[in-house]
Amino acid sequence: MSHTTRILLAKIGLDGHDRGVKVLARSFREAGFEVIYTGLWQTCEATMFAAMQEDVDLVGVSLLSAAHMTVVPELMKHRKVLGVESIPVLLGGIIPEKDHEAVREMGVAAVFNPGSSVNDIITTVREIAAANHEPKCEELTGGYEERDPVALARLITHIQRGRSLDGWSPPKGKATVVGITGAPGVGKSSFIGKLGEELRTRDLKVAVIAVDPTSPITGGALLGDRLRMMHGKPGADFFIRSMASADVQGGLGPRCRDIINLVNGFGFDIILVETVGAGQADVTIREIADNVVLLVMPESGDSIQFSKAGIMEIATHFVLNKCDLDGADATHAQMISALGDQRPIHRVSTVNGEGIPAVADWLAGTKT
Repeated sequence: MSHTTRILLAKIGLDGHDRGVKVLARSFREAGFEVIYTGLWQTCEATMFAAMQEDVDLVGVSLLSAAHMTVVPELMKHRKVLGVESIPVLLGGIIPEKDHEAVREMGVAAVFNPGSSVNDIITTVREIAAANHEPKCEELTGGYEERDPVALARLITHIQRGRSLDGWSPPKGKATVVGITGAPGVGKSSFIGKLGEELRTRDLKVAVIAVDPTSPITGGALLGDRLRMMHGKPGADFFIRSMASADVQGGLGPRCRDIINLVNGFGFDIILVETVGAGQADVTIREIADNVVLLVMPESGDSIQFSKAGIMEIATHFVLNKCDLDGADATHAQMISALGDQRPIHRVSTVNGEGIPAVADWLAGTKT
């Protein structure tokens, strides 16, 4: 194939552990795939909705609760309603041999039992993905102009893979573009998930572009940001798209500006761009965002650290995340000492819901 295969892995139902699917996620990443993992307890609707927005080549569903004869028809129903019947669905878990033919007749492309080898699974996935049809550019641009979210998702893929738009360009949008950056583990994805929900209560249309690192060894990527953003019933006005950084430096991914312009022209009010876990010199986000929010956490530095050049300089707003932890007051005081009062510092706890409304109020104010 001429592009990196994208696969979404979902754990549907009430199974209490996801050890097996995590092993598969790592194996696919090591095989050079881009893997979107959505976590435990997903619904059929949320799974296919995520697959639509991510425009994956395949969906892999893990089931251990013997619910396949109920889950598969529900999956296929949502796949049809969303207009993504071209995305193959693979099924893994405890699926009795006598039911294999039945689920294939429902539309499942392949079935894997616990004894299936990882190498056989990867080989089969590659073969199925290679048979996928790529839509023509004019089909996608026509659908985009009719505000079809499937066309938006597929156009993003089209751009990511370096395909030509044949002279077409999206209309100019009016979105506020906000970069969300910070060190690995500071809580960017959870913060964005809560902030997006809060913005939606203000009737704002929100899009998220979330970038995760590509392996320099295998070329694969585990795109896990969406895992912390999928809450409640999915909706068209909260668009989430994961992308890999590839060989781009500075915290973003390939053609990120073009993708933001595409999403902006679709009519979103706020676009949140999450960078790769950032270091001091990862400042490229300032070139494409109207505002840059830098997340820090308690005991992540002192006043000298907060005074250094680089990522601290480019932030227009700061979020002291995880402020429910010990050391938050001291870190806040050190930030004020180093930064002064010219740039706002928001204290936030995504666990307790503290501070999110204030950040949403600020962003909503940019649209008035």
